[in-house]
Amino acid sequence: MPRLSIGRWVFVIAAATAAAGLAEVWLRPSAPVLITPLLVSAVALVFAFRVHLRDEARQRHHQQQLQRSSALQLATIEALALAIDARDRSSQSQLRREQRHAGALAGACGMSEDDVEGVRTAALLHDIGKLAVPDLLLTKPGPLTEEERSKVRVHSPMGAAIIADVPFPSPVASLVLSHHERWDGTGYPAGLRGSDIPLGARILAVVDYVAAMTSDRAFNQAMPVDKVIDLLSSEAGKAFDPAVVARYVELLPALQAESDDDRRPAGMALPDEAKGSERAPSALRDSAAALDHIGVANQELHGLYEVAQAMGTSLGVAESMTVIASKLNSLAPFSTCALFLHDAANGIARCRFATGIGEKAFTGLFVRDGVGLVGTAITGRKCVISRDPGADFDPARPGLGETGLQSALVCPLIMKSAVFGALALYHTTPGYYTEDHRRLAIRVSDQIAAVINNAVVFEQTREDSVTDPLTGLPNTRFLSAHVGRELARAARLNSNLAVLLLDLDNLKQINDTFGHHAGNRALCAVASVLRGAIRSYDICARCGGDEFIVLISDCGVDQAEAKRLDLQKAVETMPFSVGDLLSVRLSISVGAAVFPFDGGRYDALIEVADSRMYRDKAERKHGFAPGPQEPA
Repeated sequence: MPRLSIGRWVFVIAAATAAAGLAEVWLRPSAPVLITPLLVSAVALVFAFRVHLRDEARQRHHQQQLQRSSALQLATIEALALAIDARDRSSQSQLRREQRHAGALAGACGMSEDDVEGVRTAALLHDIGKLAVPDLLLTKPGPLTEEERSKVRVHSPMGAAIIADVPFPSPVASLVLSHHERWDGTGYPAGLRGSDIPLGARILAVVDYVAAMTSDRAFNQAMPVDKVIDLLSSEAGKAFDPAVVARYVELLPALQAESDDDRRPAGMALPDEAKGSERAPSALRDSAAALDHIGVANQELHGLYEVAQAMGTSLGVAESMTVIASKLNSLAPFSTCALFLHDAANGIARCRFATGIGEKAFTGLFVRDGVGLVGTAITGRKCVISRDPGADFDPARPGLGETGLQSALVCPLIMKSAVFGALALYHTTPGYYTEDHRRLAIRVSDQIAAVINNAVVFEQTREDSVTDPLTGLPNTRFLSAHVGRELARAARLNSNLAVLLLDLDNLKQINDTFGHHAGNRALCAVASVLRGAIRSYDICARCGGDEFIVLISDCGVDQAEAKRLDLQKAVETMPFSVGDLLSVRLSISVGAAVFPFDGGRYDALIEVADSRMYRDKAERKHGFAPGPQEPA
């Protein structure tokens, strides 16, 4: 029986008293009328009626307050859910859409109205446990390790624990706990199987899977809906309840066709009195902007994480910059990205790498210290933003004036307190770069500087490992890596490859007579002549000591013989002096072997060339005029 208020009790008593008095008058018309009790009853009745009206007004006000409080609580929950959801999504949040789809699917599966509302609430809060998951794991673009995966999986029990004591009208915590269980029993956290999984959780699992696959996330790109439906159907009976999947596939076209605005933040529903006011659109824009800021901050973290992944790799400058540029574009978008390496000795910075609009025009471009944006950034050791990047461009250089680049961001690269270069970002939009871009560039500049410095050292080490330090020619390590390729090319094209083995005849006498310094100068002089006497794509390498090897592609027997004589003549006619007055005549012995006539393998060709070279040396030593080389 409902509880009556005091006003209602007074009203009932007064009404009963008045009714009794009137009944007495009607039943006993001859009896004396007691006017006073009747008046008192009438006054009491009026008073009681007023009290009753006041109580009714209070109850209506109380109900309105409860409804407003309930709406505020729901809006707060939705806003919190949206903020959490924005952390691991790179596109506009689809949480409102998930809520609507989950509610529609729950109704279609025959759930009661209260249970449908519970599913809708769980759709908002199912990922609230991600508050306990590190951001780096939520934004990691690649696959998670087993340890990382176990840390992410705590979000289901953690979310259920967070909302366990909230008095929802229907169970919500159990749905949040079980929305990652699988139909085949391989899910988490409890490994429930089949119908043991709450129906609401099975519905959430299907809806959340489709939402994840059709939106851009750190770990995947958005997929077309039809392809996602195929994947969903293939998982029916494995990950998902087949009946729920079938019902959702039926509902999906109609749900997608609905005209609801999915972009309006779900948690920012305005109270009735605010609807229609001039502030309503502004409030919606502000709330959307707040969520966008969360998303942008998350994207920054994601971008920084990806840049960090490129650190420490043993790559050359071009390879490292290609990786860095692809990651950097998400933090500070650019039309052209260029790397300038600083030459402190000459006071210039030369472009070593460029990608984007007009990248070829940047090749070899150099800027003097203190001149232009790059020069200013290097000498001032500060990040520079400009609306006019033309200060870095040489007007006479073809192509740069046609790039249409209209804004720039240049950040110096500093390593161990020394500026060794600058990273320049250019954009075709005027005034594109802001203080936020400058902040991000400064934040990653140290890491990029370390990567580029390592790349420069790596390239120098690689160059040193295949270069003869005295003559600057390739060494035998370089030759071993390339001769197989040259032989394979000659065999594939059915062409020839000449191998010439050369020996400086009088190096020992020069060393004994004039010292090793003179002998080293003689070797460098011979190396210069040999390099200049062959084509740019042929190979001349120093084997060590006084020997050199020359590889000449597309060179037959007759051409190899002619080249052998040309090289000998070029060395013999080369002026070489020791000191200021004494000239020394240099000579070389040369033996040639030609693929495939003298052998099919490199070691066989070297053996033939070596035999012919020593025969040539013997003929020279005994004064015989060297003739055409015959097979040994």
